[in-house]
Amino acid sequence: MDDDDLPRRRDDVLTALIKQSLGPLSVDELGERIAILEAEIERVKAHRAAATSHKAIADALFKKS
Repeated sequence: MDDDDLPRRRDDVLTALIKQSLGPLSVDELGERIAILEAEIERVKAHRAAATSHKAIADALFKKS
């Protein structure tokens, strides 16, 4: 079983992030948080694209005739 198939842990960083109250944050802090999250989204998308590419290459390499 791959790690991707495992259920997410309750103490996962993303779970903590979405549960964090935004009330105490200033407008500037919210803007900074948005910029950081958008950069993280782009990083994850790039990693996903690379992983998809690698999988396609591996599938083609080991494809049964």
